[in-house]
Amino acid sequence: MEVHLTPDVEAKLARLAAERGRNAEALAQEAIEHFVDYDAWFIREVEKGLEQIDRGEFLTHEAVGERLEKRIARKQSPS
Repeated sequence: MEVHLTPDVEAKLARLAAERGRNAEALAQEAIEHFVDYDAWFIREVEKGLEQIDRGEFLTHEAVGERLEKRIARKQSPS
């Protein structure tokens, strides 16, 4: 696979690699791997959330507001 970068992105990558004492290609590989892993994790988490909604496991807007108000009140009250 070959990836073509704009001159601006290529310059930024080269500068970042130099600052870190790394090879630009290795840094690009690491960044792409991180993005792919994050994207897969994000999709799994969204799917889990949708499954929870299908099971009726969710909070209404009002319930979220109530929880936030309680947490704020606990943080503001003297211990």
